[in-house]
Amino acid sequence: MGGILGLCFLTFLSFSPLGFAEKCNPEDKKVLLQIKKDFTKNNLDQLAPWIPEADCCIWDGLKCDPVTHRITSLIILSNLPNSNFTGQIPPSIGDLPYLEFLEFHKLPKLTGPIQPTIAKLTKLKWLQISWTNVSGPVPDFLAQLKNLMFLDLSFNNLSGSIPSSLSQLPNLLSLHLDRNRLTGPIPNSFGSFNKPGPDLYLSHNQLSGPIPASLANLDPTRIELSRNKLEGDASMLFRRNKTTFILDVSRNLLAFDLSKLEFPTTLVTLDLNHNQIFGSIPVGLTALDSLQRFNVSYNRLCGEIPQGGALQTFDASSYLHNKCLCGSPFPGCK
Repeated sequence: MGGILGLCFLTFLSFSPLGFAEKCNPEDKKVLLQIKKDFTKNNLDQLAPWIPEADCCIWDGLKCDPVTHRITSLIILSNLPNSNFTGQIPPSIGDLPYLEFLEFHKLPKLTGPIQPTIAKLTKLKWLQISWTNVSGPVPDFLAQLKNLMFLDLSFNNLSGSIPSSLSQLPNLLSLHLDRNRLTGPIPNSFGSFNKPGPDLYLSHNQLSGPIPASLANLDPTRIELSRNKLEGDASMLFRRNKTTFILDVSRNLLAFDLSKLEFPTTLVTLDLNHNQIFGSIPVGLTALDSLQRFNVSYNRLCGEIPQGGALQTFDASSYLHNKCLCGSPFPGCK
């Protein structure tokens, strides 16, 4: 009888948090419990299962290195549209020195600035603070995170100018600063990103001034600059030898001669609508077999619309409100 009871007890332990051999580093666990304390007083239910009796390597939103058992990934998010969580990113977040992946997502009542102690997380490869109400500037200290490959600060309430120091991130592949309240120019230093340069998501801000000519040095797969107040020339973004897939500079104040441009054959999306672009539509666009989205409406273009290729798949809405375009899908030229 005693043997059966003993076996039952061992089985219970094997499925109980108390039965797991502790793998989590004690210093990491101490920091995580402090993070929980800072957050749970503001009703973040995701952290409720973070209990001292359990190995923190199995807590929700966390990953540990399989060898060192240090915390390498922390994801805090809410899928509840009416989440009552409020608060700021706690300073203790900077005391997880082995973090490579940090994400705060869909926390609409997360406020305050981007926590300066994040600068201590020098192993970070992925930093995402998105769909929150974090405010203040995009901080210069992010340039200290030399291992960053992905930086997403989109859908926040950030303001001020874009720091030129971001171009000092040698491994950056994707930069998301879209849908904030950023002002001022795109830094000229962005042309010095290591080639091919990161995908640039800067749309839905209040950026102004010219697009830096130095961006001609880059060859990212996506450039999204729409819905800003950028002006002047954008021809440096167009080269036949580039490999850009998506180029969207719509709803700005750009003015350049479209007829003089050559286009990457890889283009899938080209959106230039609501600018002051002049000239004619180049015949070279008919060679873009991959083109799936095209819009040059609300500009100052004139002349015959070239016939052939993917251009024939776009209806009049792609060409409306120009100076004097003619030919299919409009009436023929006189």
